Amino acid sequence: MKTIGAVAKYLNINTETIRFYQREGLIQQPQKPASGYRQYSPSDINRLQFILNAKSLGFTLKEIKSLLTLSQNCDDIESLSRSKLAVIQHKIQQLKKLESVIQELTRSCQSNTDKTRCPIIESLTNP
Repeated sequence: MKTIGAVAKYLNINTETIRFYQREGLIQQPQKPASGYRQYSPSDINRLQFILNAKSLGFTLKEIKSLLTLSQNCDDIESLSRSKLAVIQHKIQQLKKLESVIQELTRSCQSNTDKTRCPIIESLTNP
């Protein structure tokens, strides 16, 4: 059993992050004992680690709530995962297009012989 400060330190997060997850309903706030300090159990810490791991994979808090409620229903979890993968693949396509545009703008700047004007600024001003 650990206090919120010890849990935060252990997970390398802020205590306010833990409180935020409590407010969002992702974890339950432990009961406050007469001694005054709430104690977080190993299962609380595991749940927090799960949330942090899911966030690092790009899952939103809403999606994490779904993952937590779906528990061990692998078909539903797979469906959610496939949806997330489609979103990620779409973002990758958008980033590749953005990369191409930025590369082209950079090349136009590199080949510019008139240093009193900038092709990048001009393209941003006149799309």
